[in-house]
Amino acid sequence: MTEVDVAVIGAGAAGLAAVSVLAAAPLRVVVLEAQGRIGGRAHTVSLDGLPLDLGCEWLHSADRNPLVEKIDALGLTIDKTPPPWANPGATANFSAAERQAYGEAFATFDERIGTAAGEAGDRPASDLLELGDRWTPLLNAFSAYYNGAEFDQVSVKDYAAYDDSELNWRVAEGYGAGIAGLAPRGARIIDNCPVSVLRHDGALLSLETPKGVVRARTAVVCVPTAVLAAGGLRILPELPAKLAAAEGLPLGLADKVFLKLEEPDAFAAESMVYGAPGRTATGAYHLRPLGRPVIEAFFGGAHARALEAEGPGGSAAFAIDELVGIYGTGLRRRVSVLAQTAWAADPWARGSYSHALPGRAGERAVLAAPVDGRLFFAGEACSPHAFSTAHGAWETGERAAREVLAALL
Repeated sequence: MTEVDVAVIGAGAAGLAAVSVLAAAPLRVVVLEAQGRIGGRAHTVSLDGLPLDLGCEWLHSADRNPLVEKIDALGLTIDKTPPPWANPGATANFSAAERQAYGEAFATFDERIGTAAGEAGDRPASDLLELGDRWTPLLNAFSAYYNGAEFDQVSVKDYAAYDDSELNWRVAEGYGAGIAGLAPRGARIIDNCPVSVLRHDGALLSLETPKGVVRARTAVVCVPTAVLAAGGLRILPELPAKLAAAEGLPLGLADKVFLKLEEPDAFAAESMVYGAPGRTATGAYHLRPLGRPVIEAFFGGAHARALEAEGPGGSAAFAIDELVGIYGTGLRRRVSVLAQTAWAADPWARGSYSHALPGRAGERAVLAAPVDGRLFFAGEACSPHAFSTAHGAWETGERAAREVLAALL
């Protein structure tokens, strides 16, 4: 497989989608994956008999998400229990009046976003927050979880372009397990094989890897924007527009901590709490997801980066401290740490999912555009309306594969 028709770089959702389309064509295809596993930022692990999604977890826009039917066909369980953030009554440490007030503040902000998105020009979404309002820190914390960055780093036009039906389901056995299960049988996937250099100035493309050079007629590039921007994959001769697009679409950060509950019945299933709603540097805590004896903590944006910088254990310690502030010191003996993530420190991800910087919403189309009928690009950052999601990545992988077929056949 040192000379192929198509080299797919990356076996995340986009790369697996591309190879799924290409598998039916009379072409020599190889997938070059940097890690020792497939799935990319979709990653399920099993700990204490519990499947935990360290990366993406929710089938967003589930009523039109193409992965629902595909994962269901694998025999995995699609759970339709609504998420706690969709149920105002599920926020256990808010009074009814607080839930209503926060909901109204969110709705007002959303209205302002819609109006601003229709105006000429772009600006930071933070311009539309009400300074000094009680709920502004929590709205900014929401952005940190949702965008992976606070609103001052988020383009109004890009934020408004995200198209969500607001129906969210889960895969009981793990979304990451579902994505990995969609790899087509017989696909040639070479793991532990990062591509460091992709040259496109010869008759064939040249891809340099630790396992040798692969030459290809075409390539589908499915690596995160942060990896491209940092030179983790160098494309030579350089493509300045692609590099600029990658820099304009950085990966935000969303990390998780999973805590095992020793007395789960003391907590309501599918409920949630915020650690400190009056500040942005706080966690959101999902209590007993799918009825399991677990608390799933979420941290995002600058706060998540600061916790990663503290080193192993920093985010778990913070999560437990915040929960003790809500439930009392007795909680310490009732929880143990199952897992914690550090996506910014992962050299093959360098973050969680993309957001457009203010003024850079148009970069998604630039990043997705083919080059010379030989280089094709896919991944969640290339999706115009479903960025930051696995199904958005999947759809762009299918699109890139169709572009390859049109170029070669």
